[in-house]
Amino acid sequence: MTATNTTNSAPAAPPAIDAGARIGHVHLKVSDLERALQFYTGVLGFKITQRYGAQAAFVSAGDYHHHIGLNTWTSKGGARPPAGTTGLFHVAILYPTRRALAEALLRLIESNVSLEGASDHGVSEALYLSDPDGNGLELYWDRPQHEWPRHADGTLKMTTLPLDLEALLASRTMDA
Repeated sequence: MTATNTTNSAPAAPPAIDAGARIGHVHLKVSDLERALQFYTGVLGFKITQRYGAQAAFVSAGDYHHHIGLNTWTSKGGARPPAGTTGLFHVAILYPTRRALAEALLRLIESNVSLEGASDHGVSEALYLSDPDGNGLELYWDRPQHEWPRHADGTLKMTTLPLDLEALLASRTMDA
């Protein structure tokens, strides 16, 4: 059945995605599975929930089946994607509290992992880095929604300001 617009008004907008929809997991191509697992489990602290021999593994935070899949099916020994190509910009990993993000920052520092950026977006605080295969990662926590900055009309007023890493680290000892 085809809907017919009998007035001169604009066509109706398509229905919005269900508000309960979430990104369940991301699956990344890596060149060296063991190196990738060392990073995701050893540095970031995910746990392995499933292995598929030497070619793939699933990792998770907590008891979920997997948040990140890693595989070498078509990428074993491959090079990082060249600059100026399309593809994934970054995967954002949401931490439940500022303290948890601070603990993640400490793990990065202790593992000598360099940050590529650190921003206060008003609604969140974020750390930016790449995994050993050049996949972009954002580690962040959201401020409570009632603290999000807004314009006079109620729309979000997100920013990109430098994040105070010392203050973030200090939050590990505060109630959060």
